[in-house]
Amino acid sequence: MTMAEFEYGDWVQGRSRDGELIHGYVETIDSIQDIVKVNVVESDNEKAIGKSIWLLNESAEKLPDLSVNNESQLLSLIDLALLSKDELWFMELSTKLAAIKKISKVNNKKSEYLISGNRLKNFDVKK
Repeated sequence: MTMAEFEYGDWVQGRSRDGELIHGYVETIDSIQDIVKVNVVESDNEKAIGKSIWLLNESAEKLPDLSVNNESQLLSLIDLALLSKDELWFMELSTKLAAIKKISKVNNKKSEYLISGNRLKNFDVKK
């Protein structure tokens, strides 16, 4: 894997030098030594969670970007952004949440004007 494949904030998974399975995001990139510093969010070693560790590029795999369009998922990610003190990510998620709430509000207003029931029942000949 080449260094160009990793960017600040990318979600990655991999194994540490001690063989621990880790899942986290890239904090720092060292292109000279071909390593990335990852803030560990999940690991099979609970002591590693919340810490930052260096991984060889060949030991890390970039995870695909997730498309989150659900309010509760966004709120969870906002909590994670706050915990990780990632202001840029927090602002991005907050903007997306505001957009989703605005769309939801418009859709709710539209549903208020829907006519319920069978509008043709008044013209039913079998009465």
